[in-house]
Amino acid sequence: MLTCIIRYHIDPTKKEHFIRYAQNWGQAIPRCGADLIGYFAPHEGSSTLAYGIYNIPSLADYETYRARLAADPLGRENYEFAQKEKFLLREDRTWLTLASAPHGGKE
Repeated sequence: MLTCIIRYHIDPTKKEHFIRYAQNWGQAIPRCGADLIGYFAPHEGSSTLAYGIYNIPSLADYETYRARLAADPLGRENYEFAQKEKFLLREDRTWLTLASAPHGGKE
């Protein structure tokens, strides 16, 4: 299992735009095949950092998922919304694998 962490730098004056964007992904991402952990907007500390986190079995599954997301009506709408409103200033993806399992001494 792979975990994708997307770090966004957002326009702090457009936080509500990011929240709408996140809520849309909350519907589209699971429908298109990824296990969404969640989207997180700034609360305390930095007003410009936000995150999206999801799991996917493999990079091959990621390619299939990305194609589904691009074809999904809400996915396309969300991409267009972000382009039009320009609230995403930067987007970085990091791929991780879980290294600490099993947790709490359980197998």
